[in-house]
Amino acid sequence: MADKPQHISYADAGVDVDEGARAVDAIKAAVASTSRPEVIGGLGGFGSCFSVAACKDMDDPVLVSGTDGVGTKLAIAQLLDRHETVGEDLVAMCVDDVVPIGAEPLFFLDYIAIGKLRAEHVARIVGGIAEGCRKSGCALVGGEMAEHPGVMAADDYDLAGFVVGVVDRPKMIGPHLVREGDVILGLPSSGIHSNGYSLVRKVAIEGKTVEELERPLPELGGESLADAVMRPTTIYAGGLVRALRAGAPIRAMAHITGGGISENLNRALPGDVDAVVDRGGEGGPAWDVPPVIAYMVRAAHLTPDEAYKTFNMGVGMSIICGRDDVDEVCEGLTAQGFSPFVMGECVAGKGEVTYR
Repeated sequence: MADKPQHISYADAGVDVDEGARAVDAIKAAVASTSRPEVIGGLGGFGSCFSVAACKDMDDPVLVSGTDGVGTKLAIAQLLDRHETVGEDLVAMCVDDVVPIGAEPLFFLDYIAIGKLRAEHVARIVGGIAEGCRKSGCALVGGEMAEHPGVMAADDYDLAGFVVGVVDRPKMIGPHLVREGDVILGLPSSGIHSNGYSLVRKVAIEGKTVEELERPLPELGGESLADAVMRPTTIYAGGLVRALRAGAPIRAMAHITGGGISENLNRALPGDVDAVVDRGGEGGPAWDVPPVIAYMVRAAHLTPDEAYKTFNMGVGMSIICGRDDVDEVCEGLTAQGFSPFVMGECVAGKGEVTYR
């Protein structure tokens, strides 16, 4: 007698459709909290709708898009079972990449790939994404939760984010406005943000227990490594958009992300201007470097050049403005809750970042 065919359901293959539906229900309130008047409909459609009627008053509306992830920081989040803030990191990495053009982030979508979908776990992640969207002023209009049994371990997950913003072409800022003699301002970072974590994991996380990572350290001012490395990335976009709308005469910006100051500030420069950053001597720069960054630099025995090419060194966003506009720009940034400081100047050159 032939073998009876074996019935195998989707759940038997490792995908729980019912848990997916519960996950959607669990995130509805968080998503709704990010809504803007332009959002049409809610979760559940095949596509997300967003009205661009507000752009009709612009001379030449330009859509600006960006995408990014969180990277190795997720491995540390999984080790520590801390998932509430990595969504903020995801939003920050995207929205702070579009604002240097002068764009206002409009809406955001996420992609969550996970080994085993659990509604409560996903709700913690999406709660952080929603918090990031609220801080930046953009709407979380949709996303995807993809369960990958057999491809990823049950507790593994990865995140990707996608943002679309808009700017009126005559109001675009960038390298084309930067001139010799301009001043470079910095906005403080909250810590490591979301870059350099492969090195962080190698020199400070591997081989340590969760108990060790959660132990207060004098080198970190009594903070634990766990708290320091999981502090969410600062989101600058919302405040910067408001400062630009209020008329702050900003010429260019640079999001200090992967590659540090050395490989990001140059993206705000024209080909005939260099940025000279006051890195200082043994006393360090004129701004505060977060203790956790100094800790990682020491642990990895990085040279100054390596450090400034790996970490943000306490600068999450750089702002370039005219020398005569420094006070006005600083006042505008301060009004948005930032604490700007002078970090250098622009000189004739070849579009490079140098230090003194």
